[in-house]
Amino acid sequence: MRKLGHAVALLAQYCRIRLGRRWTKREAFERWQEWQVLRRLRKVEAQSAYYRELWEGRPLTEWRHFPIIDKTAMMDNFDALNTAGIHKETAMELALKAEKSRHFDSRISNVSIGLSSGTSGSRGLFLVSDRERAAWAGAVLAKLLPGPLWRAEKIAFFLRSNSELYQTVRRKRLQFEYFDLLQDIELHIERLNKYRPGILAAPPSVLRLLADARTEGRLTARPHRIISIAETLDPLDARVIQEAFLIPIHQAYQCTEGFLASTCRFGTLHLNEDIVHIGKEYVDEDSSGRRFVPIVTDFSRSTQPIIRYRLNDLLSEAEEACPCGSVFTAIERIEGRCDDIFYMEKLADGALMPVFPDFIARAIIAAAPDIEEYRAIQHGANRLEIELQVAAEGDWERAKSQVAARIAELAGNIGCRIPSMMFSAYTFKPGIHKLRRIERRWSI
Repeated sequence: MRKLGHAVALLAQYCRIRLGRRWTKREAFERWQEWQVLRRLRKVEAQSAYYRELWEGRPLTEWRHFPIIDKTAMMDNFDALNTAGIHKETAMELALKAEKSRHFDSRISNVSIGLSSGTSGSRGLFLVSDRERAAWAGAVLAKLLPGPLWRAEKIAFFLRSNSELYQTVRRKRLQFEYFDLLQDIELHIERLNKYRPGILAAPPSVLRLLADARTEGRLTARPHRIISIAETLDPLDARVIQEAFLIPIHQAYQCTEGFLASTCRFGTLHLNEDIVHIGKEYVDEDSSGRRFVPIVTDFSRSTQPIIRYRLNDLLSEAEEACPCGSVFTAIERIEGRCDDIFYMEKLADGALMPVFPDFIARAIIAAAPDIEEYRAIQHGANRLEIELQVAAEGDWERAKSQVAARIAELAGNIGCRIPSMMFSAYTFKPGIHKLRRIERRWSI
């Protein structure tokens, strides 16, 4: 009976998203979304001691002004925040044991336990009930499957760690294979050639390796849909992957805090605002008002409620509406983490000026056409380390000087001091660590 209930929850969520209501006016959608949020808040207020105390008895209709929390607050108050009565120490012990053994089946009663990748330096626990997991799977299938649920499909999913959450998408006509990123890429290529998936979902750093294998003829599998996950999709990676596979790249913006965005049929990334509410904390100093930090309120989860949760990501809204006609916010690009915003010294007064990751990335990409891989690491306001890999027929020294000129031009355009630049060979290898092409390693 329990499995039947989960199947019903999955199918209901799938049908609601894939076949349900379509809004033509943003105002009507926002009224519906407000009702969904308030319904979830009433349940959370009754069940979570942490949130109940945090909100101090204020009317739930004022939820947009409730305090904002982050990963630190969530982990510090884990026991009182979750509604399943699960203790942080117990959950962490089980999650770490599962990761060490590579058997990802940590559970307490009907709640699955997972561990975030810890890109920001701290690991985060997440709890999902069986019913929430089923609803999540229904949402993923509705958003990402190119065809209907009943059509046979093979899916290859590359992840740092597996989870029962991901295994939930496996259905009778859906074959799902997990590819462990800790294993050698040549073993993955051999498996893919035998499995021949129709859908390939992997981080961009892995898709680049598979694109190279495809170009060289070592990868013979021909997926009809590629989905970039887990890492920021850089324009350079997107171009190389598309040229190798000859199909558009789709994206899924999924983290422990929720399934936050996915691409439409036109390839535009839209916030999944029919699952989560995304508040926008704008960070632009000028009047453009397009870059923002997401404040997430998930109105589909109760076991570990996500209410007014500030992510550490930086998103950029699209300037123009998507031709698909969706009222959901269109995203031009996920630029990276807030911690990776560079800071340069102003020539006028020495004050530090923020330089968004997109500016650095585009300066490097535009510098030389034979740049195949890059990373930019800031070690201080005036110290940059830049790793480059150029094509075999390219000129590394010329690419280096062209990148230096572009960075100097960028600094000059914003009135900042030109930083000293140290160049080295590109060294990143995909695996347990996420690729961060733009990374700041010092604190302001």
